[in-house]
Amino acid sequence: MAKGFSRPAGGAGGGRMQQFQRLQQQLAEAQAKLADELVTATVGGGAVKVTMAGNQKCTSVEIAADLFEQADPEMLQDLILSAVNMALDQSRDLASERLGPLAGGLTT
Repeated sequence: MAKGFSRPAGGAGGGRMQQFQRLQQQLAEAQAKLADELVTATVGGGAVKVTMAGNQKCTSVEIAADLFEQADPEMLQDLILSAVNMALDQSRDLASERLGPLAGGLTT
């Protein structure tokens, strides 16, 4: 620091720091809540169902038993891949919806 210069206590920088810390806390709380929110994608008329949390963690994959008898492996793989990607998209949309307003607080 320059000689003879002292920063005022609680100046503009301190207010921004407190605002940033509040925003960080709100963001952490929103992310924790996202982990509890679920989205589900189904494909093949409900033959494959994938459930994903708002934090992009896959929580379950359900495959109808009769699909194993009817489907060839490639078709089953395509259905699973499609359901996972749809669930990821839904989960990302949910996260964007929940976290978007908080991100606006990061601009000056």
